Amino acid sequence: MYKKEIQKRRMMSYFIEAVNQIIENEGFEAITIRKVSDIAGYNSATLYNYFENLDHLVFFASMKYLREYVLSLPHYLKDAKTPIDKYFSIWKCFCYHSFKKPKIYYTIFFDKFSNSLNDDIKEYYSIFPEELGHQSDDLLPMLLGQNIYDRNRSILKSCISEFLIKEEDLEEINEMNLLIYNGMLSRILNGQVDYSTEEAVNRTLSYMKQTIKSYTNLKIK
Repeated sequence: MYKKEIQKRRMMSYFIEAVNQIIENEGFEAITIRKVSDIAGYNSATLYNYFENLDHLVFFASMKYLREYVLSLPHYLKDAKTPIDKYFSIWKCFCYHSFKKPKIYYTIFFDKFSNSLNDDIKEYYSIFPEELGHQSDDLLPMLLGQNIYDRNRSILKSCISEFLIKEEDLEEINEMNLLIYNGMLSRILNGQVDYSTEEAVNRTLSYMKQTIKSYTNLKIK
C-alpha cells in the first residue's frame, strides 16, 4: 500500500470509528459533523477532504457492520450444491444479520444515499480489504454490487445459466423478492412485528421461494 493510501486509510478510519462510537453509545440520531470531528480529533474541514458529506461518512461507517455477514457467507454456502440452493443460502445469511441490525442495513441499502454510491463500495473494500475476507470469484460481483438490486440480480443470473429460471422473468423475480425483503426489514425497523430473528428469516425465505416457484417448475424446500 502506497504512503498516500496508508494515510488516507488512517484518516478515514478516525472519522469512521468516531461515527461507530456515536452509533453504539447514542444511536444514529445523535450523529453530527461537530460531534464526529470532536471525537476524531480533527476539524470538519479535514472530514470533507475524505467524505462528500455526513451521509457519505455514515454510509462508510455503516459498511463496517457488514463484516460479520460477509465473513459468515462461506459457512452458509458450504452445503449449497445448486445455484438455487446458493441463492437462498446467501439470502438466509443476509436476512439473519440484517434483521439483527435493521437500521444499519436500511441505511446502507435503502436510505437516501444508497442510490448514488458511484464506486463507494469498491473504494471501501480497496481501503479496508480485510472487511471482505477471502471470497470466491463468483461471489465478488454480488458483494461489490452498487446497490441491492444489482447484488440480487447477479446471483439470480446463475440460475438462468442453469436453466432454472427464464431470462425474461429475471427482473420481475428480482423486484418481487426485494419488495418482500424490504417490507420485512422495514416492519422490523419500525417495530410493526414481534417476530424472533429466526421466524422473520424463515417467513422472508418462504415468501421468496413462493415467488420463484410461481415462475418455474422447481421443487424448492
